[in-house]
Amino acid sequence: MRRLLRAALAALLMLPLALSAVLLTAAPAQAATLNRVTDFGNNPTGLNMYLYVPDNVAPQPALLVLVHYCGGSAGGVFNGIGHDYVTAADRYGYVIVVPEATREGHCFDVSTKPALTRNGGGDSTGIMSMVSWARQRYAVDADRIVVSGFSSGAMMTNVLAAEYPDVFSAASAFSGVAAGCFATDNGSLWNSTCAGGNLIKTPQQWGDQVHAMYPGYTGSYPRMQLWHGTTDDILRYPNFGEEIKEWTNLHGLNQTPSSTENLAGGWVRTRYGGTGNQAPVEGMSIAGYGHSLPLTGMTANAITFLGLDAGGSSSPTSGPLRGTASGRCVDVPNQSTTNGAQVQLYDCWTGANQQWTYSAAGELSVYTGTSRKCLDASGGGTANGTAAIIWSCHGGTNQKWDLRSDGSIVNRQSGLCLDVAGAATANGSKVQLWSCHGGTNQRWTLG
Repeated sequence: MRRLLRAALAALLMLPLALSAVLLTAAPAQAATLNRVTDFGNNPTGLNMYLYVPDNVAPQPALLVLVHYCGGSAGGVFNGIGHDYVTAADRYGYVIVVPEATREGHCFDVSTKPALTRNGGGDSTGIMSMVSWARQRYAVDADRIVVSGFSSGAMMTNVLAAEYPDVFSAASAFSGVAAGCFATDNGSLWNSTCAGGNLIKTPQQWGDQVHAMYPGYTGSYPRMQLWHGTTDDILRYPNFGEEIKEWTNLHGLNQTPSSTENLAGGWVRTRYGGTGNQAPVEGMSIAGYGHSLPLTGMTANAITFLGLDAGGSSSPTSGPLRGTASGRCVDVPNQSTTNGAQVQLYDCWTGANQQWTYSAAGELSVYTGTSRKCLDASGGGTANGTAAIIWSCHGGTNQKWDLRSDGSIVNRQSGLCLDVAGAATANGSKVQLWSCHGGTNQRWTLG
């Protein structure tokens, strides 16, 4: 039965793509190609490691672990259903680690005790050796190490986020199951009860199972985005609800969504613990689709959730912040350094009150030294019309921004865009937060 199920899964997902790889031994990969790395550290289950470093790698890049499906390969996911992640890496300058399962069936072990224990000697141990190897060589931003995977890779995504919550900041899992759901006690890597959607637990039980994977850990857990088709006949749809139970519990949240949205194409998005693009937990239910995700547009959504589109190596990190519609610059009135001053549009000049710096942490700051202030959503507001002000930098999410490739600047706490009130273009026009709509009064260039 296990062989038949694995064969069905492989037939559904396997892409006939050839891998052209360069073999490396403990040296950085050549840019813009998928390269194999050997001797990367502790690798108890004999996984293969592949690495992609774009031509314009960022000075402090994010790191994505991209995990393939059952029956797949590094080359298959890199050139196939995961390729949108690759083209985004070219734009934003992040590094991609692609683990490859080598056992029969090319599935990842998310079932045995070693696999479900931090540093336990399973596949997850080898994958974390890959992460460590890449971090040492590419000055990776420790706050932007993320993971995403499909099917078997989605199950591993859940496991990695559960076992290494101090490493990963976010995860996006397409058609997976809750961490620990596939656990077995007979050495098998297949759990029919879980796959059939018949393993039902309380949120607390799921949370306890995850805590057992990393005993004694009391810190926070990664943001989690979960995707599932309602007609999935390989890893059935009830698993989606069990994943949500697990991750809301780990974030200390209840089962009531902060928001529910019916999107085009039968997508239903539920967010827990927040309503922005990077809520602590986000569920994406896809009506009428089976074990066939991602669909068009899904990976782009995941890239935003994971924070991989927050700038890039070719993007300036400092200079004037100019509005597309007006040609005028974001300006602190009268060169004020007072907390609470609302920023405005004004004719561009070289004054320090118009010189903005975007940091790897996502802050947009003005002035330097003891006068340094951050662009801030006033009062931590999340409603349309919230004033964009300057305030002493404190690291809160209302002071974190994502600079998107379309020119929009999105507040991480609220998911709202930096906006010129009333689409005005005159000197003195106030800058605020508003629902993103694509207008030119929400488009900006830095530098």
